[in-house]
Amino acid sequence: MNATKQTSIFYKIFSLLSVVRGYNILVLIAAQYLAAIFIFSSKNSLKSVLFDWHLLYLVIASVCAVAAGYIINNFYDAKADQINKPIKTNLDNYVRQETKLSLYFFLNFLGFFFGWLVSWRAALFFSGYIFCIWFYSHKLKKYPFIGLLSATILTILPFFVVFVHYKNFSKIIFVHAFFLFLVIMIRELIKDLENIKGAIANNYNTFTIKYGEQKTKRFAILLLFLTLIPVVILLINPAISGMKYYFYMALVTLMYVGFSLLKSTQTNQYRKLHNILKILLLIGVFSLIFIDTSLLLEKVIDKL
Repeated sequence: MNATKQTSIFYKIFSLLSVVRGYNILVLIAAQYLAAIFIFSSKNSLKSVLFDWHLLYLVIASVCAVAAGYIINNFYDAKADQINKPIKTNLDNYVRQETKLSLYFFLNFLGFFFGWLVSWRAALFFSGYIFCIWFYSHKLKKYPFIGLLSATILTILPFFVVFVHYKNFSKIIFVHAFFLFLVIMIRELIKDLENIKGAIANNYNTFTIKYGEQKTKRFAILLLFLTLIPVVILLINPAISGMKYYFYMALVTLMYVGFSLLKSTQTNQYRKLHNILKILLLIGVFSLIFIDTSLLLEKVIDKL
């Protein structure tokens, strides 16, 4: 194989990873497993969770469905992304649309198949999830509030399937989910502000296009205030243990985002705030291991 062909294959692989957002997929896998270990099945040993084949199949199904969702979203947003993300779009276009769509259908089939290996209910869930992602990309994202709400719900749903798998219905989990819901919705609003040029060019009636920048900012600030409710509840709950430091940091970060958002007017400023929230959510994923440090030692050392 000559150097030119090797380089071409490398770019195609890198392009596909960019389209399916390989980084986000890795974070999703880590988040589902850490949530399973430290929240949803805290009484089970690490070994029993890692060798839970049904959990593995659910994670694979989630990854396939989400990756396929990124592909179809990339397909429908091609014109808008050319304006909002020209460098990424050029990289994504290194692979032909026909190849991407073939991969899209293959990943959806895999998602359904691995769901079926768990149960017909899981297969039905992933069939519905796959349809909802397509419907969001094709229709819903063009509408202001429905698009915003559906994008937030679709982001959280992969955790719902793990939550149901372990049948852990504690109140603290719902409070944590509410916090995530609010932060993700704030991130989506800021992303709308960041991508306003592409939305206008593509005739998308997003929240920012419909209500304007100032009302979008006010709504984001309202949601930032609402995050105080779950944060305070979580901080006074002794069950979160060492993770309380994450929520202290989250309070400071969200206040900074709020003040900065009021002053922001440029795309780069909105992009910075969007990335800060992404990092906050990422840190939150890995902070799960500090919910109970004694539990961490028990799982890793005593029961491995």
